[in-house]
Amino acid sequence: MISVLADVLSITENWLAVGIAVFLRIGAAFLVLPGLGDAMIPARIRLGAALALSAVVTPMVHADYPEINGPNQMLAVLFFTEAVSGLLLGIGLRLLIHALQIAGSIAANATSLAQLSAGAGGEPQPAIGQILMLAGITLAIMGGLHVHLAQSFALSYDVLPLGQFPVAGDLGRWGIARVGSAFALGFSLAAPFLIASLLYNLTLGAINKAMPQLMVALVGAPAITLGSLVLLFI
Repeated sequence: MISVLADVLSITENWLAVGIAVFLRIGAAFLVLPGLGDAMIPARIRLGAALALSAVVTPMVHADYPEINGPNQMLAVLFFTEAVSGLLLGIGLRLLIHALQIAGSIAANATSLAQLSAGAGGEPQPAIGQILMLAGITLAIMGGLHVHLAQSFALSYDVLPLGQFPVAGDLGRWGIARVGSAFALGFSLAAPFLIASLLYNLTLGAINKAMPQLMVALVGAPAITLGSLVLLFI
């Protein structure tokens, strides 16, 4: 009886260790995760979502790590690497939202919508950036963000194994590539607004040259605003 209880206790301790490690990875990702980890979500809801997601992911990865034991120093290093890995995963997903914010900032600076409802969200930003960010997060949640997150965290152990710190060189190249992709995506999304702004300024310059007495700025401001709203709607 005692030997059976010892075996059960050993299995329970290993499950608990794996569960804590998984929660540290997911919890660290929830600090910067888009949607479920945003500052507008109450902390208790974020904590509950992280615990629920950890309960789903732990059985998926426990078979790959049947035993976790060692001195307390080794366990501390293990948990630290898990927190770092989770933070990296969250930052990688957050950069997609930053691409929408970059696109909104570029489009707002090219049009006259820069200050409309600015700062309505958790971070000060132009209205177009806020609309794009909320729309992107809403579409992601409607598309099953929680399911894809569970799959992504389970598959992340193939790239970032439990207890192994990411290689600095690979991490640096990955970070540079992700930031560059975010800026490229943001500029691509804002390109129609930039083209419309260029055409608007060229047209106003030609009209002002032909009719200096006309207040072209007062006439053109509603036009660029309407054009920007139409592009945003499209």
